[in-house]
Amino acid sequence: QVQLVESGGGLVQAGGSPRLSCTASGDTFSTYTMAWFRQSPGKEREFVAKISGNGIITLYADSVKGRFTISRDNAKNTVYLQMNSLKPEYTAVYYCAASASWSSLYNYWGQGTQVTVSS
Repeated sequence: QVQLVESGGGLVQAGGSPRLSCTASGDTFSTYTMAWFRQSPGKEREFVAKISGNGIITLYADSVKGRFTISRDNAKNTVYLQMNSLKPEYTAVYYCAASASWSSLYNYWGQGTQVTVSS
């Protein structure tokens, strides 16, 4: 069982660059592919980015490529999402998720952290 706790959200001005964190319980963190998703008001949850267990491979949604960076620190059981130059349309609840492998379903989800971008 893996428990995920996100942090780092809040009210951000347009153009801001917050960093989200997601800390996992357990001692097998490095074996999990970790991902970030987001859900904007009235929309379905969508994929944002994911990173392999060793941190070498990353994948981004086209909408955030070049603007967001996913990284992880396995010694701290934490995955990060650096978000740069935010726009109001990036307002959403951001969730982290864990998968047993790169192509598997995400078995574990955090509770989400709200990011509100003001114009």
